Amino acid sequence: MLATSTRPPTVEEVKKLTITDLAIASGLADSLRDRLREFVQIDPFTQGVADPFGEKDDCTYSVVLDRENPNRVVAIIVNKKDSMPQLPWSAILGERLAKVSMEKSDARELKRELAPKEWGNFYPYRRAGKVAGYFMFAFQICGQR
Repeated sequence: MLATSTRPPTVEEVKKLTITDLAIASGLADSLRDRLREFVQIDPFTQGVADPFGEKDDCTYSVVLDRENPNRVVAIIVNKKDSMPQLPWSAILGERLAKVSMEKSDARELKRELAPKEWGNFYPYRRAGKVAGYFMFAFQICGQR
């Protein structure tokens, strides 16, 4: 059963996820990454990449959720505001996933819950050779606090 309305989960809702939920989100994230590669170049490593939650407000923040259980975070996306035209999200997400915008502070809090370390959580992605944003996928979850 797909959820009728989708909103980002709270940290408390994320804390209630089971290992099964995390495994499902991880599988969905792997499929999402494969579809994204049709449209962007995803850098192969996250090492040395600081979380894109710096002082500047030159980014937009969103989360990709599983419509069957919107508390399952599949990915966190940080896009640079000056990046090229929008990606075809409906084609990328399909029927199962939903992309929901978030405030920077809420995205940061959610990220800290899922991946508490401060470096190496986000893969940069490029369009036309230029970094256009960053992805953090569910298979990178390194533990909940």
